[in-house]
Amino acid sequence: MKVAVLDDYQGVAESLANWSSLPAGTEVEFFRDHIADENQLAERLKDFQVVMGMRERTGFPRTLLERLPELRLLITTGGRNAGFDEAAASELGIVLCGTTGAGEGPTELTWGLILGLARQIPLEDKLTREGSWGTTIGVGLKGKTLGLVGLGHIGSLVARVGKAFDMNLIGWSQNMTAELAASSGATLVDKDTLFRDSDIVTIHLRLSGRTRGLVGAHDLGLMKSTAYLINISRGPIVDEAALIDVLQRKAIGGAGLDTFDVEPLPKDHPFLKLSNTVIAPHQGYVTEEGYRAFYAGVVEDINGWASGEPVRVINPDVLNAPQLRGLG
Repeated sequence: MKVAVLDDYQGVAESLANWSSLPAGTEVEFFRDHIADENQLAERLKDFQVVMGMRERTGFPRTLLERLPELRLLITTGGRNAGFDEAAASELGIVLCGTTGAGEGPTELTWGLILGLARQIPLEDKLTREGSWGTTIGVGLKGKTLGLVGLGHIGSLVARVGKAFDMNLIGWSQNMTAELAASSGATLVDKDTLFRDSDIVTIHLRLSGRTRGLVGAHDLGLMKSTAYLINISRGPIVDEAALIDVLQRKAIGGAGLDTFDVEPLPKDHPFLKLSNTVIAPHQGYVTEEGYRAFYAGVVEDINGWASGEPVRVINPDVLNAPQLRGLG
């Protein structure tokens, strides 16, 4: 059995799980580079029976899955992966499994981006190293308004920290109720009010047909010239061209971004040339605790599948389907 572990950017996957517990004869290959070209990716993976993909890195659409006749088990870190075509995997007889996670990395990174912008930490670090001392004036959070677009698990935890900073909390999403907002200490407002009144807007939604492009030029145009936008959810939720425009014109104070339309972010991307952005390489979930849980889960998934008792199966109907490519 050949196992491919993809997008191991930091080169740590091998050390964070007990790969030796896999069945005798299993060959595991770790790939640090990211391949975006489907032809090259299909060529790399054509001989592997098991492939692990880190969430939101390499996608597996139908067109790719159809070119991998040896693939029997496809694993994503986390409980779901919008980049994996579940229906196609089932039709082709491929078992799709997930893993659990650990910690609250996305919540913590949200506040890292907020504080980085409000206190100009990355800029002051750079300038201090270059010989300058004390060049900017930070913004305090107490009494400011935090606008939460989404109050699910992560959004509600971000709200809790905002309350600890003695901020005013307001919230909106397509399905949010006044009761849900109140349970997180926030007040439900309409979308225009949230973008107009917030000093900081944070986005905590899943990417779907309803949320793609949800934050557009109109919304960004309502924001205060001093306000910050934070997106650790998914890049396409925000109209990228509209965000670049307001940042270039300095119509808003800045943006803290961990997710983008194209990842890895192209080296010549406008976001990287702006002084009013703090950029992170989609590292909301990238913590040692999270990675250990992910990779340990991958090993468990492979062992379960190899023993004929797969765990955390995302497409369970395939297990009894005639097209199943097999277990173990």
